[in-house]
Amino acid sequence: MTIHKEGYRIITVNFIIWAVVSALFFIFSDNDILNWVMCGVSLYMALFMFRFFRVPNRECMIGDNLVVSPGDGKVVAIKEVDEPEFFKGKCLRISVFLTFFNVHVTWSPVGGNISYYKYHPGKYLFAWYPKSSDKNERTTIGVHTDAGHDVMFRQIAGIVARRIVCYAKEGERFEQTQQAGFIKFGSRLDVFVPLGTEILVKKGDKVRGQESVLAKF
Repeated sequence: MTIHKEGYRIITVNFIIWAVVSALFFIFSDNDILNWVMCGVSLYMALFMFRFFRVPNRECMIGDNLVVSPGDGKVVAIKEVDEPEFFKGKCLRISVFLTFFNVHVTWSPVGGNISYYKYHPGKYLFAWYPKSSDKNERTTIGVHTDAGHDVMFRQIAGIVARRIVCYAKEGERFEQTQQAGFIKFGSRLDVFVPLGTEILVKKGDKVRGQESVLAKF
């Protein structure tokens, strides 16, 4: 396991803040129990940030006919939708909700050329809210696979997540399960596949990025 580069600055600042808070309690408070409780809280918050920005080492599922989960979380919706941005028509959407405790790295669900990318400013509704896919701050990435399939995935900010990092650039390439970005704190990932694609998960399933197969062409 390693620490994601997007977390270096936040982890450092967080550690300094909590170290100062803990030190101030020891300096100005005569209550030893409160001081040590605050020290424990500070240590927990510092360790939480390390854990949040972790990048696990995993065996990746690779296959030209497979759509792999782009992140860790819980499948909260699978439905047919009318998608006007990339597919410009009906397709299937698989939505994965991430809590604070999930790994927040985004990986590419398929390998291929990045044929579309757009950042959308927006609101910060709860990420599990259905309209967050169209209303919240988000990125949209469209990939044309080597086998000729189009797949779109979205990073969606939640009520706490205030920054989405995406490494996609039109004309470049994502290898399957390659890091595609990072969403800071609670969030959601949507994967869009063509109608007729075989869905291999169901609502309520817990999935892991790079490992769990969402669908099969």
